[in-house]
Amino acid sequence: MRKFVYVILFVFIFSIFVLPFSYSASEEYMWSSFSDVTVTTSSPVVSATNLELESGSAILIEQNSGKILYEHNSHEKLRPASVTKVMTILLIMEALDSGKIALTDKIPCTENAASMGGSQIWLDVREELTVDEMLKAICVASANDCTVAMAEYLEGSTSSFVEKMNAKAKELGMNDTCFKNCHGLDEDGHVTSSYDISLMSRELLTNHPNITKYTTIWMDSLRRW
Repeated sequence: MRKFVYVILFVFIFSIFVLPFSYSASEEYMWSSFSDVTVTTSSPVVSATNLELESGSAILIEQNSGKILYEHNSHEKLRPASVTKVMTILLIMEALDSGKIALTDKIPCTENAASMGGSQIWLDVREELTVDEMLKAICVASANDCTVAMAEYLEGSTSSFVEKMNAKAKELGMNDTCFKNCHGLDEDGHVTSSYDISLMSRELLTNHPNITKYTTIWMDSLRRW
């Protein structure tokens, strides 16, 4: 009998805000936690406090223009946890789109990758998964083991890959960010901000839209026997 490992969609990239109003194309909104009201070219005036967010930091931007529609402590440096993987995925997609790697390439699992812990799919050092399968595991299951395996494959070591992550962050203007690892497990000095997350997320979605083939998966399978 074939055994299937099913994974349920694990959303770690984005939080979806449902705005409590509708507006026409001629209206411009700028919400800020520093003001109790929204400045707009037409009524009604909307209170920023209506969002009643419990998070310590938040931002909402328009993808195409990058315009900030709402922000709250958007430059506060916080531990990003698995949102770190947005940058890892961005670098994987750059490697794919540049032809450096292909979706069919088989990625080995090192002892280091297998030992990561946290969210994972329990990679074994005796197995290989394709880049396609690795992306699926990273985007759907937030797999730390697959993340490390990809980082090592692309740059030879996780430390070299993290250097590339920080270089890309600097290129994007992510001035609140310092990456210490590629997976997001807590580590002193590993920080970013909601503003910086919006920058790398916009870069990923705008220049590598094929990533949505993975981030919109609801259920899939890996390792068919």
